[in-house]
Amino acid sequence: MRSEKGKKMKNKITDLNDHLFAELERLGDESLNGEDLEGEINRAKALSQVADRIIDNARLVLEATELKFEYGVGDNSMPEILGSNVRISTKKKA
Repeated sequence: MRSEKGKKMKNKITDLNDHLFAELERLGDESLNGEDLEGEINRAKALSQVADRIIDNARLVLEATELKFEYGVGDNSMPEILGSNVRISTKKKA
């Protein structure tokens, strides 16, 4: 996966949990109030919307990968977006 400038993307789907939990911690900060709290709530809403799109995209990638494995098309590695460089054994256990 590449960014607009052609640089390799650093974030993986597994990083999404870190971002979501960090936001949860910020929302739990009892010292936030007024405009600061309102701003953090808006930030959390935006983060949630982006996270939903990332999850939908990763789900589609996973479904496509499962079909690829099922029909023996391409290699047997997991897509980079799913946060894994491992190869998956496609041999069925007896």
